[in-house]
Amino acid sequence: MEKTAATPLVKGKAGSKRRRRNQIQLNNILLAAALPIAILIIWEAAGAMGKLNPILLPTPSKILEEFVSLTASGELARHLGISAWRALLGFLLGGGLGLAAGVWVGFSYKTERLLDPTLQMLRTLPHLAIAPLFILWFGFGETSKILLIAKRHIFYPPFYVNTFLGIRSVDGKLFDVGRVLQFSKWHMITKLIIPAAMPNILLGMRLSVGVAWLVLVVAEMMGSSSGIGFLINDARSFSLTAVVFVGIIVFAVVGKLTDSLVKLLERRLLRWQDSYKGDETL
Repeated sequence: MEKTAATPLVKGKAGSKRRRRNQIQLNNILLAAALPIAILIIWEAAGAMGKLNPILLPTPSKILEEFVSLTASGELARHLGISAWRALLGFLLGGGLGLAAGVWVGFSYKTERLLDPTLQMLRTLPHLAIAPLFILWFGFGETSKILLIAKRHIFYPPFYVNTFLGIRSVDGKLFDVGRVLQFSKWHMITKLIIPAAMPNILLGMRLSVGVAWLVLVVAEMMGSSSGIGFLINDARSFSLTAVVFVGIIVFAVVGKLTDSLVKLLERRLLRWQDSYKGDETL
């Protein structure tokens, strides 16, 4: 009888907790949407009252019209697909090399002395100064664009530096545990060190994903006949400001979606963490 009486109480607590969590999620969505919605309302009202130059700053409704038109014609989907493919290839190539370099340098003091000064020097080179050189070397084809994105991933901080710092921040006692258990170097890396450094590595991945889209814009605007960057640059040439805004918004939305995917991966891989999540009442 006690178990029967306790069961509804347990279910009631679980249901109450679930409703509270759903309410918090809804409140977070409303809070995040409040500022953008307010800006759009003020923007549209200012345009309707003639306070804005429609060529320089079209209203949100005009931008929405261009978005619908480009979507219906299939042009937006075609350019977005090409840009996404370039960003993915550049991220996989550059991010993979950056991750490998971070692991290698993080584990070896001699490798750090050998590679880190050069990598840090190359990291400071302005990206816009390198882009014309890549175009001279590799032309205006896909190779130069993908290598430009990959170059930024290898030498820019996200993957390399975060992986390096993650490994160097691992508790030294884990290495002692690995030696006691007679782990090979491979098992030491995969079973102990990488999991411990995973928060830093995933942070580097989030930053690196954002960088991929930033560099892609530069690559596509400097020499391309397709992609969202080309769409923006082509629209700028004809003073189609609404189309420029569509391209910018698409980059922002896709960047946010990819960031959210990495955050979801982060939550799944770091379930074991018992860290502070922030005060829900503030």
